[in-house]
Amino acid sequence: MDLVFGKGHSGALVTIVERFTRYTLTKRIFDKTARTVTDATIELLTPFKDLVLTITADNGKEFAYHKEASKKAKMRLFHC
Repeated sequence: MDLVFGKGHSGALVTIVERFTRYTLTKRIFDKTARTVTDATIELLTPFKDLVLTITADNGKEFAYHKEASKKAKMRLFHC
């Protein structure tokens, strides 16, 4: 899981990629605050809560609420 920034940081995408199948989920966000990223993460992962066991995010401060996202999406979200 990571963020991809637009030209001039005009926006960003929250991206989640499953390594083996390369299945990708994305959501456009307009700021990179931890709250916005957490809300987007929960929205992306909730439909897959029965299929996904763990997610690993990078060490950015935008993933500061990873524990909250873990509880709401009912999976383990690691912050490395």
